Amino acid sequence: MPISDGHKSGHAADAAFKGVSFFFAFAVMALLSAIIFVLIKESWLSIGKFGLGFLVSSTWDPVQGVFGALPAVWGTVVSSVIAIIIAVPISLGNAIFLTETAPKGIKGPIGAAIELLASIPSIIYGMWGLFVFAPFIAENVEPFMIERLGFIPLFRGAPLGVGMLPAGFILAIMIIPFISSVARDVFLMVPPILKESGYAVGATKWEVIWKVVIPFAKSGIMGAVILGLGRALGETMAVTFIIGNSQRISLELLNPGTSISAALANEFTEAVEDIYLSSLVELGLILFVITFVVLAAAKLMIARSSYRPYSGGAR
Repeated sequence: MPISDGHKSGHAADAAFKGVSFFFAFAVMALLSAIIFVLIKESWLSIGKFGLGFLVSSTWDPVQGVFGALPAVWGTVVSSVIAIIIAVPISLGNAIFLTETAPKGIKGPIGAAIELLASIPSIIYGMWGLFVFAPFIAENVEPFMIERLGFIPLFRGAPLGVGMLPAGFILAIMIIPFISSVARDVFLMVPPILKESGYAVGATKWEVIWKVVIPFAKSGIMGAVILGLGRALGETMAVTFIIGNSQRISLELLNPGTSISAALANEFTEAVEDIYLSSLVELGLILFVITFVVLAAAKLMIARSSYRPYSGGAR
């Protein structure tokens, strides 16, 4: 009889645990659905008035009540791409150093320093960028780029210290810890037997890294990069400080621009008219969709990098 009671209590506990787990999973999905619903509902006025033209229009005129998302989308994408171009080589170098070549005595301090960078609030990066980084590049870097590389349209403009390129640099510093951490974890998933096989046939450490480690971890590396891109796309305060907040589209990276998050941070409190507020919310909806797609792609790529043990069988 006690055994039967024990089985009943066990089944009841399993059922309760299953119910609680289902509730929490459903709560997450309900929250996500509620966010999407509110974004669509609050931006419906703008969607109805401007339609798909909102995505391709470069006019942002609160006085006339005419709004277009293209300058903000352009600035978001360009600054994030600049950040990825700068951050990826540095991040992969950090990950390779920590997993393959670093002496044991310095792995811990360097890893801790990378994690510390990830914990710094974005507003601190923005203040540092505005008061330290911007004056430095305005006086020392941008004049050199204009003089030596000015024949390339990308490097034309005024040496203001604020603009698309400085914003990209700040974003790169912010996403380096995230890409480095994920890439390091992916490199640690490489089976030691693969690397030992490379050394056994006479490969150097660089050859093992380049021909064994990186190809094996390729999907995970792509996932890390896309995660960093997602982080850069949604960054607000640091970009707001240093991007210049100008509603314009320009190939000249030294000129000021704007991003979706910066536009929301700067103008949300000023939106007193319904169409103005609705247009800003639609910008948020666009950013939500972009970030959701990017992060979903990253999850899929990281999942593909999981190591599957060899199951045997001859080919």
